Amino acid sequence: MSKEKLNTSNIPTWCPGCTNFLLLEALKKTIAKLMDEGIKQEDFAMVTGIGCNSKIFDYINISGIYGLHGRALPTAIGIKLANPKLTVLTITGDGDTYAEGMEHFIHSCRYNADMTSIVFDNRAFSLTTGQATPTSQQGYKTKAEPLGELNEPINPIKLALVSGATFVARCNAKDIEHTSYILEKAIKHKGFAFVEMIQNCLIFNLADNVDKQMYKIPDNKDDMKKAMQYADEFDYNSTAEKVPVGIFYQVNKPVLEEKFNKLCKAQL
Repeated sequence: MSKEKLNTSNIPTWCPGCTNFLLLEALKKTIAKLMDEGIKQEDFAMVTGIGCNSKIFDYINISGIYGLHGRALPTAIGIKLANPKLTVLTITGDGDTYAEGMEHFIHSCRYNADMTSIVFDNRAFSLTTGQATPTSQQGYKTKAEPLGELNEPINPIKLALVSGATFVARCNAKDIEHTSYILEKAIKHKGFAFVEMIQNCLIFNLADNVDKQMYKIPDNKDDMKKAMQYADEFDYNSTAEKVPVGIFYQVNKPVLEEKFNKLCKAQL
């Protein structure tokens, strides 16, 4: 019943067979479960960026706002500070988050607001005809870079870890059950939870498919050394032998709302 309440009348305009359909299903499954456990539908809030991924805003019936490209995270932090009782999610893409939004991503990890950042990573600006993003593999050829991407890709998992995110995870977009499990853990986590969704675009960057290299890791708690070891196994190029998915790191620290409230009280 709860899952049906999350449906909208909008018809998805994603390409037939896109893994965004699977990610939408996983997110609906998770939110419906949390609603059954007591979180009210009106207490969810979502902020999206701009991109194929962010169209999810039209297909899931919770409150929210379309953010500017790269600016979903600061908008979401503002919502959380204004009403800490809300369960706040952001849906963005790899270009959205790690190019235009890089500074916001790093500082969101530092601030540790109690919210969940879900990044759909297909290593291409697919909505704008496939340009390379900061996670595109070296050699990826596009109309903008006919000789291939020259720069090494960044590693968002390592970036989140060193920037202070208190929950860091990676999912395989094609595994709905495991993705839903991780999303539930992320949303219930008190602090900034970063979840990366590795997916493949059907149109652009077809060569970079790492499905066969993916394997599940056991949930890791506060062992930063182990988390970094897992993060080092995949450098976002196409030569990795192993690509771990699961919860890399989870630790409890004071959240932004608590620190902000103390500051507000000190100024009264």
